[in-house]
Amino acid sequence: METLRPLALLVAALFYANSASLERWPELEEAKEYLTKYGYLKNGTDLLDASHLRDVIEALRVFQRVSDVPITGEVDPATLEAMRAPRCGNEDPFNKKTLKYRILSRWRKKSLTYRLYNYTPDMTRAAVQSAIKAAFKYWSDVTPLTFREVTYTRADIRILFHRNDNLCDIPFDGRGGVLAHAKEPEYGVVHFDEAEFWTEGRYYGTNLRIVAAHEIGHALGLGHSQYSQAVMGARYNGYRTNFRLHHDDVKGIQFLYGSKPPKGLESANHLPLPGDPTSGPEQVPDPCTARLDAVMLGPWKKTFAFSGEHVWTVSDQGHNKPLRIHTLWKELPGNLSAVVYSQRTKKAYFLKGRTLWKYSDFVLERGYPKQMTRLPADIDAALYLERNKKLVFIKGSQFWQWDELQYNNLTYYPKPLSMLFSGVPASPDAALTWTNGKVFFFKGDDYWRLNDSLSVDRGYPQSTATRWMQC
Repeated sequence: METLRPLALLVAALFYANSASLERWPELEEAKEYLTKYGYLKNGTDLLDASHLRDVIEALRVFQRVSDVPITGEVDPATLEAMRAPRCGNEDPFNKKTLKYRILSRWRKKSLTYRLYNYTPDMTRAAVQSAIKAAFKYWSDVTPLTFREVTYTRADIRILFHRNDNLCDIPFDGRGGVLAHAKEPEYGVVHFDEAEFWTEGRYYGTNLRIVAAHEIGHALGLGHSQYSQAVMGARYNGYRTNFRLHHDDVKGIQFLYGSKPPKGLESANHLPLPGDPTSGPEQVPDPCTARLDAVMLGPWKKTFAFSGEHVWTVSDQGHNKPLRIHTLWKELPGNLSAVVYSQRTKKAYFLKGRTLWKYSDFVLERGYPKQMTRLPADIDAALYLERNKKLVFIKGSQFWQWDELQYNNLTYYPKPLSMLFSGVPASPDAALTWTNGKVFFFKGDDYWRLNDSLSVDRGYPQSTATRWMQC
């Protein structure tokens, strides 16, 4: 009953005409309308009916989870911001237990045609054709499907730009909001809102290629993905120069049509790193199950995960193939205690036992490795703290802070971990400050995200394998 309390109290207050609660009523109605429109709530849900409160809170929690906002079950500012973001007009019919992608249907053939019935005036005709062709290629690169543009004959997939008119049964809403929509096989319909400002290769406007890749996914039979960074995520995340299919997108489309021989999922998603992985007889860890030794946001702004003798990168598309640590940092051993990269000095520090290695990118600095005398051996985790530009070293339930650019008086350390971070576990496996400025702690398969007050956000811990490695 505790989860019902915040919203139940709000509704009860509305009955007594509390003015502060009445001010929030439009936001509650906005959220209810959104959740109903996109399939989270049934039509007829009444906010003043106490029997519906559990459905409303559950719908909010599901939406928050797939939108990567704190899971509160309440209509808070972060939730409203996510609801107001540009998105696809199709519903989000997630399975509330697993949140896996939903298969709509499939084509009974693998050679498909498409036709552009008109063009947006925002781009040249050739630019539109190129963007649409590139959008289809994302899917043909990982499946046996082939796509061919036709000009005059009827096509399998029919593409049209139009405004808020009577051309289809799902009206558009002007610039922003709904960007496009599509129907599943074998309807073959993809529509774009002409009220948007369509662009390619620009950070302004709405990228036609990326939105088209999403809508083509619907036209091929995929529903929305639970992963907000996936191509099939419901919301539009803006232009990305390195845009590619997400692990969940590839898994879904290959479930429908199979993989493209000889290239499969791994070759489609692999991000190259310097050097080649050495595939000796040793056991290569599975990023979905491996226990992490350390994690750092390192050179190239890439996230590196360390386990045993191996390291791999983690991106919006999930994890990449592990390779031996010495492929990148040739002097380093495996089974590291902790790793930290300073965004202030662009130096990386690797700790094992009492030994410390210091690198500039992938080059070991002169005089290293060294033996540590002022920090204990076998540090559990380390991270760079953006707010004071210091390195934080953690062991058990204690921490030390280190300023790289001046002498450090460590006589006042160690200090209790709770003095710096609230709600995090003792003896973490790893910790880092990520690209969004948030601090993350990892232990086992759990991870915790901290807010600006360095307290754990509501809704955590969550699964590292599911949300970071996207297994």
